[in-house]
Amino acid sequence: MSDDQLNLSAERPRRSLWRRIVDVALMDVNTIVQGGIDEGAHERLERVLLEADFGVDTTMELADDLKRAAERGTITDEVQLRHFLGERIRDILRTVAVSSAGGELARSADGPSVVLFLGVNGTGKTTTVAKLAWRLQSAGERVIVAASDTYRAGAREQLEAWAERVGCDFVGGRPGGDPAAVAFDAVEAARSRGVPWALIDTAGRLHTERGLLEELQKIDRVVGRLVEDGPHERLLVVDATSGQNVVAQASRFGQALDLTGLVLAKFDSTARAGTAVSVARDLGLPVRFLGTGEGLEDLEPFSPDAYVEKLLHEGR
Repeated sequence: MSDDQLNLSAERPRRSLWRRIVDVALMDVNTIVQGGIDEGAHERLERVLLEADFGVDTTMELADDLKRAAERGTITDEVQLRHFLGERIRDILRTVAVSSAGGELARSADGPSVVLFLGVNGTGKTTTVAKLAWRLQSAGERVIVAASDTYRAGAREQLEAWAERVGCDFVGGRPGGDPAAVAFDAVEAARSRGVPWALIDTAGRLHTERGLLEELQKIDRVVGRLVEDGPHERLLVVDATSGQNVVAQASRFGQALDLTGLVLAKFDSTARAGTAVSVARDLGLPVRFLGTGEGLEDLEPFSPDAYVEKLLHEGR
């Protein structure tokens, strides 16, 4: 590809999901509204939804619902067609009460509230810890962040640097030390200092590594012995661009621990944004936050309405 082609590609505005549906699948919406969705358009619609990572079951459900609505004549123009698709997506998300979850975090009735962050390597987990710490501190809360990743070189230093930038307390362990001991120290430090939030970063691990998942369970048990109902949140941080692998990760981590929600890091509403819908439908697991950039402020509470707006209206 030439430099001119690269520049044109960089300057071309990103298309919303709706724009891609119209351009690739439906093409002439007015004709479809009048005559229904034929098999060719139906197949193209399924392809667009699959490429956006809605998953097979969700894709078939949405495409079939849209086809039936067009055949019944209950949709009379493009605006109603887009509204119908948006409402069906919202319906799926509401099945796991995403609208009430969002950025609201469970709090401890007695002692510090503990948030445990889980995920595979490279998902942006440590950065997400820093972003949530910044969000809480900006709201007037005090926070301790803990680096219980004692294996990865530089993991402690990375989170400590973020803590200094955010202006929150930090607890770390020695290289190769017991990750559960770091979690213990963090909760005890939060209790003794009167800090209401302890955010615990854990080592990245593949969802297929049984031994490391058992280590997570140990951290979870230690926290549970220190604080009633702890950890109060178990957030799985996933890379939104990894598509249906997110479902596999959430399923496996969910077998090890009772997850309370997902953070979709590296979220791009124009690329593979159907992941949130697929996870909600297939696993009944709410998305709690979207990571939308590299800055500390780039962590958005998940809202079905805002999500649908990104999918079907931005970049139109």
